[in-house]
Amino acid sequence: MKQQTNTQKIVVTLDAGGTNFVFGAMCSGKPIGKSLTLPSSAHDLDLCLNTLISGFEQIIRELPEPPVAISFAFPGPADYRNGVIGGYLPNFPSFRDGVALGPMLESKFGIPVFINNDADLFAYGEAIGGALPRINRKLAEAGSQKRYRNMLGFTFGTGFGFGFVMDGKLNLGDNSCVETFCLKHRDHPEFIVEDGVAIRAVKRVYRELTGDDRELEPKDIFDIAEGVLDGNANAAKEAFATLGRVAGDAMATAVTLMDGLIVIGGGLSAASKYFMPALISEMRSRIRTMSGDELNRVQMNVYNLDDEADFKKFASGSSTKIKVYGTDKEVVYDPEKRVGITISDIGASNAVSLGAYHYAIDNI
Repeated sequence: MKQQTNTQKIVVTLDAGGTNFVFGAMCSGKPIGKSLTLPSSAHDLDLCLNTLISGFEQIIRELPEPPVAISFAFPGPADYRNGVIGGYLPNFPSFRDGVALGPMLESKFGIPVFINNDADLFAYGEAIGGALPRINRKLAEAGSQKRYRNMLGFTFGTGFGFGFVMDGKLNLGDNSCVETFCLKHRDHPEFIVEDGVAIRAVKRVYRELTGDDRELEPKDIFDIAEGVLDGNANAAKEAFATLGRVAGDAMATAVTLMDGLIVIGGGLSAASKYFMPALISEMRSRIRTMSGDELNRVQMNVYNLDDEADFKKFASGSSTKIKVYGTDKEVVYDPEKRVGITISDIGASNAVSLGAYHYAIDNI
């Protein structure tokens, strides 16, 4: 059997949902073969684990070469580094007492198994083959000397997910607990910020503003804002703007600590035209000292990288040439500290799969 090069290595993947498991495989960062969907049976531990084994067996049986690893995202809480899933998992009640999922699969298939949080893999995928190289490429095309190495990834959907990649390395923390969902809510500090950013937030705020008791989903509220569905368009827009302000507050804290480009993905990102202005405005807000001084909430200038005028300013910066003392040489100096925010153009699902693949390749 021929030896696989790094670009030819096959990794088996899984999209682990509470209702269904979707099994697949990737090679060279792209899907190969057919995917397989099986009911997860998350209520019954034995049935669920046997389904996982069966699904991976069926995928592996159809591959042209043996896989080098299994890599996928699984809901937490978990000790991802050691492959143990356990704790309060609403969609996987049978896992709550703790399941050594990674070690079990390694024992069964004899290959490394990597399990991570989906938002972590989203950030990693965007850093490897999504937003980070895209923005750096655009900077180069614009003639800018500026390049970025760090990426903060946020997902707006059922929850408020977060992952951070620093200089090409995924930050897993010491406790598999790199999170922002539990930061304080901007407007209701007794509550977690996720209650102001997730799907449930958009639905709740629209209902509070209008008294509309229909069972509306965010897509419906977006359509109301667009004027294609009956409802209060101003309230619909405000529901997304509120999400933007609340998210922007949390993201301002995160980017101050971690300093990198920001990418947003997840289902709600499709409504960026309604939340992004408020999000950017919040991150550009001012804050005061007790002595009366005023300064920017975020110490870097914040740009919307999906706005062409904003990107032009972002790329231009404040570059100048300064002389090197004692020589006739000059160096380029750009004193402007700046970060930018962009919406994922490869999609959260693709980014997670790409992250899972490359995480395995980088760690075997």
